[in-house]
Amino acid sequence: MKKINQYIDSVFYSEDSLLEEVISSIRENGMPSISVSPSSGKFLTMLVSISGAKDVLEIGALGGYSGICLARGFGSEGRLTSLELEERYASLAKSNVTKAGFGDQVTYMTGEALLNLETLLSNEKRFDLFFIDADKENYENYVEYCIKLALPGALIVMDNVLANGSVADEEIKPKRYTELMKKFNETVANHPKLESLLIPIGDGMTIAKVKI
Repeated sequence: MKKINQYIDSVFYSEDSLLEEVISSIRENGMPSISVSPSSGKFLTMLVSISGAKDVLEIGALGGYSGICLARGFGSEGRLTSLELEERYASLAKSNVTKAGFGDQVTYMTGEALLNLETLLSNEKRFDLFFIDADKENYENYVEYCIKLALPGALIVMDNVLANGSVADEEIKPKRYTELMKKFNETVANHPKLESLLIPIGDGMTIAKVKI
């Protein structure tokens, strides 16, 4: 899986100085190096662009890497709402997204994501694309909120669904959330309101379309 991703990155990803700076800023601020892979970031940009999404919700900002990739997909016309537990993570993400030219189009909401999702629901906000890359224990809860917040035909993208390949290969050392992710994948695959497929890029991304 690692070799496959290295191959994909080497062939389909071009060096991006801005995103490299984001990775450096995350490392320099002592934050975990868990941003999406380069090709996964490009994939997010393409998904937003292809779908024509203009109102995007991100759950898990970290240092702004995925936020920039999402914003690049909608250009000057879209808006990104990003939920982030840690205030200092959101601050760095905001700084990096601003450097990328999207500062005025991104809103950060800090604190518990489930509380902020309830606030968005109460305020009758609606989105046409979602990206989930946060605490795995709440993935199922996040998906259910996304369905409630979805415009007709919206896409929900979920990261880390392969848990480093351990959901499929018993010889790979399991992550602490491997069994959790196995159950989650089954839930999403069989969800009556979703049409889904797991894409083995990065650490695995599941793309789900909300049924009208």
